[in-house]
Formats: sequence, C-alpha cells, structure tokens
Amino acid sequence: MSIYRIKQFYWSVTAKIDLKDREIINKYLDKKEQDLFSKLSEYEQKHCVNVARDIMNFCIDKNISSNNLIRAGLLHDIGKIYNKLNPIEKSLVVMLDNVSKGKLKKFKNLQKVDVYYNHAEKGYKLLKCLGGYEERFLYLVKNHHNDCIIGDKELDILKKYDSMN
Repeated sequence: MSIYRIKQFYWSVTAKIDLKDREIINKYLDKKEQDLFSKLSEYEQKHCVNVARDIMNFCIDKNISSNNLIRAGLLHDIGKIYNKLNPIEKSLVVMLDNVSKGKLKKFKNLQKVDVYYNHAEKGYKLLKCLGGYEERFLYLVKNHHNDCIIGDKELDILKKYDSMN
C-alpha cells in the first residue's frame, strides 16, 4: 500500500466542507444540483470540491474556459449516492481490488462493490434522466475512470485531478 493511499484515508476521515468549499459549490451548481450534491457523504463532497478547485486553478493558469469542466469535477462521483461507502469500507474495497487484481468486480451483486466500480455509469444515467445536461458534460462524468480513452484534453484533466485527490 502506498503512502498516498494512507493520505487519502486520512483526508477522508478528517474531511469537512468549509465556507470556501461552499462558495465553489454555490457558484457552479444550481439549486437542484446542490441538493443532489448534498446526498454525497461529506468526504466525497470534499473530494469533489478539491477536484473542482484543482481544475479551476489549472484552467486559470492555462487560460482555458472551465465552467463545464469544473461542474463535472463537482458532480463526477454523483453515482456514489446510491450506496455510500464510509472511509473504512472504501479502503477495504480498494485493498481487495488491489490484492485480487480486479477480480473483485465479479462480486457486482454486492451493492458497495457495484457502486465502487460503476458509480461513473450510475452518475451518468442519473444526470441524463434529470435532463438539461449537454452530452459532453455527461460524457465527462461517465468516462472519468475510463482508461481506454486517451488524448481527450478535458477528460484527461478531470482524470488527473480525480486521481490526485
């Protein structure tokens, strides 16, 4: 297990949404999206805000238009509302996935395993059903863990900052 995974665990158990986080949420998400976002566990909310903040800073630095990408950063894990994993459960799933070299996927009948592996697709379907989203935005949410897609600048940015947080 890497030191980075230990840091992630620490971040998840100490996560708190503060006023600066709330400003980002309020600036980029409408009321309906904020209500949906609030259904994520606090540590997942913090993760998403951190992803969005890093995207925002990158885009400012590179002078890239970013509203859609920042919103994707905030909502990329929205599929996790279907079955929340607490930090200990998530750590166990991550370790079991690592030890089993991905064979844990076979246990998709276990809801927590299913959400861990399929939250991107679940989030995509949820947002698509709610309507009002551009296909490009939905594509980013759906593919933020898809390692087969390379060379898509926006998706690469989202993946980078998701993995760093």
